[in-house]
Amino acid sequence: MKNAQPGILAPIPRHARYLTFGLKQGARPQAALRALAAIADGESCVVGLGAVLLFALQKRIEGLRPFPHHKGEGVDVPSTPAALWCWLRGEDRGDIVLRARAIEKILAPAFETSGVVDGFKHGRGLDLTGYEDGTENPKGKKAAEAAIVRDKRAGIGGASFAAVQQWVHDFEKFAAMPRKQQDDTIGRRKTDNKEIGNAPPSAHVKRTTQESFSPEAFVLRRSMPWADATRAGLVFVAFGKSLDAFEAQLKRMAGAEDGTTDALFTFTRPVTGVFLWCPPVRKGRIDLRAIGL
Repeated sequence: MKNAQPGILAPIPRHARYLTFGLKQGARPQAALRALAAIADGESCVVGLGAVLLFALQKRIEGLRPFPHHKGEGVDVPSTPAALWCWLRGEDRGDIVLRARAIEKILAPAFETSGVVDGFKHGRGLDLTGYEDGTENPKGKKAAEAAIVRDKRAGIGGASFAAVQQWVHDFEKFAAMPRKQQDDTIGRRKTDNKEIGNAPPSAHVKRTTQESFSPEAFVLRRSMPWADATRAGLVFVAFGKSLDAFEAQLKRMAGAEDGTTDALFTFTRPVTGVFLWCPPVRKGRIDLRAIGL
């Protein structure tokens, strides 16, 4: 997996900034993409390309598709297309701010910033509700097997697909739940992170148990809490060798599979949703040969 963007397999950093870009009308993005690829190392800056951008370039990456929109009783999962996504990672927030400004300047001739979200590590890797995130993540070789494309073609092997959603929590609603209801919503005990065997079918853990799908739906989660002046929640990020595993999990969460919706929707909601293709790296820089750059 030496060609994978290192930030995908690395542990989450202390600080992050998520930049989302749209393509300016009539713009030719090739030069801006080459400039980004020349400075992005895939570790301090993980890069993802959206279907919108590939359509504009008249290029195709097999397996990349639009994010699905699910709507039902108490559930609204939006699809918010984006051309380009950058996940800036690091230990110093000031450094991330300055790198974000430099990237926005480089991309400005062809791209406009459509979203800026600041993320951070909470405790040992907790959601702001106090529950541990990503407990069932595959480890080591299994993480790479779940997240990274194995392919010998130049510019394809070492790539990954990403699903990204920004979730907004209703903390008042969650705090009003008795502790048992909170635990049953997640499917784990907050006190020791142990899975609750007799949790209701709507518990998040029950909805997304990766081994319960056919085929098994393993993804590598790299989610982080976020906050601004008035709202907060979780930036959900899942990397996969394809988008199939995440899409299967989302379908079940939304109740489209069996009519039972994930209890997460009782206190939090996604406001964005995008699928991305994350190119491999070559000699420490983003490799765009698969799209002719």
